[in-house]
Amino acid sequence: MRIRVLGCSGGIGAGSRTTALLIDDDVLIDAGTGIGDLELVDIDSIRHVFLTHSHLDHIAGLPMLVDRIFDEHQEEPVTVYAREETLRAVQEHLFNDVIWPDFSRLPSAEKPMMRYCVCSPGDTVSIDHRDFYAVDVKHSVPSLGYTVKNSGRVFAVSGDTKTNETLWPVLNACEDLKVLVIEVSFPDEMEWLADVAGHYTPRTLTDDLKRLRHDPEIWLTGMKPGEESRIWEQVMKAAPEKNIQMLSRGTVLTV
Repeated sequence: MRIRVLGCSGGIGAGSRTTALLIDDDVLIDAGTGIGDLELVDIDSIRHVFLTHSHLDHIAGLPMLVDRIFDEHQEEPVTVYAREETLRAVQEHLFNDVIWPDFSRLPSAEKPMMRYCVCSPGDTVSIDHRDFYAVDVKHSVPSLGYTVKNSGRVFAVSGDTKTNETLWPVLNACEDLKVLVIEVSFPDEMEWLADVAGHYTPRTLTDDLKRLRHDPEIWLTGMKPGEESRIWEQVMKAAPEKNIQMLSRGTVLTV
């Protein structure tokens, strides 16, 4: 399984793209601004999108993605998987024929270019050789993390979250957890804001990492632009013994 990091920033700026991870060549986890760097042929191959939650930095590229691959003769629509609350927000506030066309009814309701599939915590979606398992996490809106299992090996992504009681038991149950992509958005000095916004800081993240019984590669994502160096230094100081690296656009992970 090949994971290509198209975007991993908590905002925009020179060289920064928001969250989008391409699994092999046909599945996205989140659809932030990072998908805009894909070649057209790569965009055309995507048929599945798993959303962690409804915030704009994780869905901003989805309308353009569906518009690009729209073809009235296309046999396989794009399927968007997410919590019911997330799908409702996307339908009501994005694909509503005001902000963007409702591609769940185009070219026809009987044969749409995009379809929605509710994915609740505890659900597993199998696509070819990969099993996507949805995990409840704690953010400011209903959110999911995902584990992705491929021939026994497991890749996990937290989505946006703060300290929670739900992610860690799931990760500990993954005996072959190889890679964990986890967010840390604010430095310790902004912990009050991180808590309100539903995000980790270096202190709260490294405290939670003590619950993890495995020793996977840990990749940090979602940092606010301009705060990366400070966040990184604080994480390294708090957990120098952990196998932690900073994710960057263009990174390719193999699981």
